[in-house]
Amino acid sequence: MNLLAIRLRDDTARPLLLGLLILALGLALARCPLPWAAALVAGGIGGLLLLLRPVWGLIPLLLSVPLARLGGLTVAGMRISPAEVLLAGVVLAWLIQMAAQREIRFPHPPLLLPFLLLFGAMLASLPGALSLRTALKELIKWGSMLAAYLFVAARVERRHLGWLMGVILAAGCGQALLGITQFLTGRGPEWFLLLGRFMRAYGTFEQPNPYGGYLGLTLPLAIALAFELRTWPGRLAALAALLLMAAALVMSWSRGAWLGFAAATLVLSVARSRRAAILAGAAIGLLALALLLNSAHLLPPMLTQRFAGLPAYFTVPDVTTAEVTEANYALIERLAHWQAAIRMWADHPWLGVGIGNYTVVYPAYALPHWPEPLGHAHNTYLNIGAETGLVGLVVYVIFWIAALWQALRAIRSASDLSRAVALGALGALVHLSVHSVFDNLYVHTMYLQVAVLLGLLV
Repeated sequence: MNLLAIRLRDDTARPLLLGLLILALGLALARCPLPWAAALVAGGIGGLLLLLRPVWGLIPLLLSVPLARLGGLTVAGMRISPAEVLLAGVVLAWLIQMAAQREIRFPHPPLLLPFLLLFGAMLASLPGALSLRTALKELIKWGSMLAAYLFVAARVERRHLGWLMGVILAAGCGQALLGITQFLTGRGPEWFLLLGRFMRAYGTFEQPNPYGGYLGLTLPLAIALAFELRTWPGRLAALAALLLMAAALVMSWSRGAWLGFAAATLVLSVARSRRAAILAGAAIGLLALALLLNSAHLLPPMLTQRFAGLPAYFTVPDVTTAEVTEANYALIERLAHWQAAIRMWADHPWLGVGIGNYTVVYPAYALPHWPEPLGHAHNTYLNIGAETGLVGLVVYVIFWIAALWQALRAIRSASDLSRAVALGALGALVHLSVHSVFDNLYVHTMYLQVAVLLGLLV
């Protein structure tokens, strides 16, 4: 009898407590300003959906990758972007779900060991770091990449691939439309002006080069889907996205992005089939023809001037004696930061100046007339060499070779949509490899999209 009474009291108390809790929340929301109340309700619904389906959190995460400059939080002097906040929520929901199901399993995808080795090389550079705060910020970035990679590898299934590709292409098309509008309407800083009329496209990235890099990471997926999908609606949608983003890429006027996209398209074509390899050979022939036309001064001056400075990147002249003009300013500025990174690396050959510390120690290595650091060396390989030394650079190259090998394996073993995703991921990795010679694309949370693509290869 007593047990029955206790059960009755429990059955009555639980609905009563739940009702009181709902009433208290309702009163709290009623007293809040409308924007705060709407945010709390939306956050509560979003949190509940995340707990039920953590994979759904990848939708807002991927959409927010190009919006890193438009919001976020500041914690202990470090800015946290919306994508990083969403990643933290996704991973937390994943852990809570595993704990509730009593199935806590640590995934072991193929790139886990290379990731950990790279992280270890970064930790080994910490004793030489002048600023632990900036080092911690960089470690958090790579830790976020690892977390995103593990989550996607563990939880994303083949049935999720379709809408994930749709989300990535939708975000890319949104940026493309914005960039095209900027180009045609002339909205932007005066130093982005082209031909006295147009404006270099820069989207929400504030700079054309990372904007072109983001499009270069997304375009290979559109190419692969346009050629690999079997359904015509999907192929036409991918083709439309391809044409739109390609136009915006041209309007970014980013040479590094152009070269990266050309390399990605070539490798992706060769990986697809023999026929595609023949087409790639034809493209190389057209490039050779363009070089011949250029030598005969038959190409439009606008294009020849844009590529005229490229050989200087590989000869690396002494910028301290180079004459700076309006035409070569960007080139000389970038080379000045390359040489500063080389000097850092020469002074700290094995473990570097400390992960994330390029900007901190730059004043000691700055060349005359170039006192301001740009945030990084504008060359990922030199930046890693300067910050983590030869040890870090070797491990990074091993990590990247492992990623490319994983993409090739996925292409050989996959079919249909999975094969298209693997091809697109390979193209994105090739673009990143080439564009990294001229810039650093591990910025603006683009690294989270890279981590998602690496996870999809599993």
